[in-house]
Amino acid sequence: MKTEKTNEIKDIAQIEKMFEVGAHYAYTRTKRHPSVKPFIFGAKNGVEIFDLEKTYSSLEETKEFVKSLFEKAGAQILFVGSKSESKNILQTIAEGVGMPVVYNRWVGGALTNFDMTKKRVELLLKLTDEREKGELVKYTKKERLQIDKQIAKLERKFLGISNMKTLPAALFVIDPKHEAIAVKEAILKNIPVIALANSDCNIRDIDYPILANDSSKESIEFFAGEIASVCKAKDIKTLEN
Repeated sequence: MKTEKTNEIKDIAQIEKMFEVGAHYAYTRTKRHPSVKPFIFGAKNGVEIFDLEKTYSSLEETKEFVKSLFEKAGAQILFVGSKSESKNILQTIAEGVGMPVVYNRWVGGALTNFDMTKKRVELLLKLTDEREKGELVKYTKKERLQIDKQIAKLERKFLGISNMKTLPAALFVIDPKHEAIAVKEAILKNIPVIALANSDCNIRDIDYPILANDSSKESIEFFAGEIASVCKAKDIKTLEN
């Protein structure tokens, strides 16, 4: 009985945090995708409001799924969020728990042509290593400048996933409408998709949708942090064992 009471208090506290970060704000009804209707609680001043009890349930279900992924050694979740509100937040959070991340524009074929992606990452690591060891001195100044430009270009595209040696166990996407190409590639490769999605998103093909504000930095940070905390907790447990 005491455990049930403790869990109930925890649930309420989490829902209150969601309110504090503005997670309940959706868009107007005219922007709402039909697939999102069951998650709408009501409307205020023309703006629809998410049912945060359902959002909380979805989040907890998603976290249990993420936990299950980490039962497999070496499993990784690829964090994806390239729009301006999410890129810096996602980069910091994903890198903090050692997960790969795409925070710049998604490179087409990153998953569906993963062999080529690995080759580009290998080139990036090779050139960076050679530069750090001073092995580029054999080239002319002009050639070194060209190599520096090549490294910079590769970093923009692939630096965040340079630690991803195999296809990820899942994708965690901020705004699946904005990251439609990434979602499509994941579906083609049978990779489960977790998504923080606002009311304008089609969630029919999303395996684990979390319906909440995907444009507020505070909301993005909260939900990304919740997913990352499961990764971190699992990493700590593994180290302790």
